[in-house]
Amino acid sequence: MSSAVKHRPGYGISMQNESQGQYSDFILLGHSTLPELQFPLFFIFLLIYLLTITGNSLIITCICLDAQIQIPMYFFLQNLSFLDLSCSCNIQPKMLLGIITGDGAISQIGCFIQLYFFASLTVTEFVLLTAMGYDRYLAICKPLHYPLLMNKKTCFLLVIICWVVGFLDPLAHTIAISQLPFCRTHLINHFYCDYSALLKLSCVKTTLIESMAILFGSLVGFSTFSFTLTSYISIISTIIKIHSATGRHKAFSTCTSHLTVVLLFYGTIMIVT
Repeated sequence: MSSAVKHRPGYGISMQNESQGQYSDFILLGHSTLPELQFPLFFIFLLIYLLTITGNSLIITCICLDAQIQIPMYFFLQNLSFLDLSCSCNIQPKMLLGIITGDGAISQIGCFIQLYFFASLTVTEFVLLTAMGYDRYLAICKPLHYPLLMNKKTCFLLVIICWVVGFLDPLAHTIAISQLPFCRTHLINHFYCDYSALLKLSCVKTTLIESMAILFGSLVGFSTFSFTLTSYISIISTIIKIHSATGRHKAFSTCTSHLTVVLLFYGTIMIVT
C-alpha cells in the first residue's frame, strides 16, 4: 500500500477496525496513488463538474421558459439534461471532497446508495435514449401521424416508464450486494462505489449476484440497443428515399444531436466493459 494512502485521514482508524474484524466505513482509494497531482486533478474535475451543472441547468431552464420549444424532442432533452445533472451530483461531490481532503471514507449505507443511484441513472439513460430514438423515428418516418402519436400524454408516459424501469432494474442485485459480508478489506480501489469493486471485497462467493446483474443488465442493454438501432435503420432508409437534397439534410439534421449522444454513450459503455 502506498505511503500516500497510509497517511490519509481516517485510514489508520479503518486499518484498526479491519484488524478487529469491525467495519463502519468503506475507503475510496480514488486518486490517492497520485498525491503530486492532487490539486491539478481537483481543479480539473471541479471545472468539469461546474460546467456540467451550469450547462444542464441552463438547458432545463431555457426549455421551461421558452414556450416555442415545448415539443416532444426538447421535453426528452430536458429529461436527459436532468439525468446527466443527477449522475454528476451522485458521484462528483464526494470524489472532489476525497481529492482535496485526502479522506475517502464513505459509510456503508452511503456507498450502497451511491451504487444504486449510479446503476439506476445509467439504466434510465439507456431507456430514455431509446424513447428519444422512437420520437425521431415517428417524426421522420410518420410525419403526418406524429402530432397524434407523440402527444403530451404519450411523452409523459414514456418518461415515467424510463424512470420506473431505471430504478427497478438494479434494485434486486443492489439489495443483494448490501447483504454481503465484507471481511477481506474495506479499501475500494475506485473513486466511487463501483459494483465490481465492491464484489471483490466480499468473503463469500458472489456468482449468483454477478449472474443476476449480467442478466438484468443484458436484457435492458440489448433490448434498448436493438430498438434504437432498428429506429435508425428505418430513419436512414426513409431519408435516403427523399428526393430533395435540402429535404434530406433537414430530416437528418433533426436527429444528428441524438445520434451523436447515442454513439458516445454506447461507445463509452463498450470501451469500459
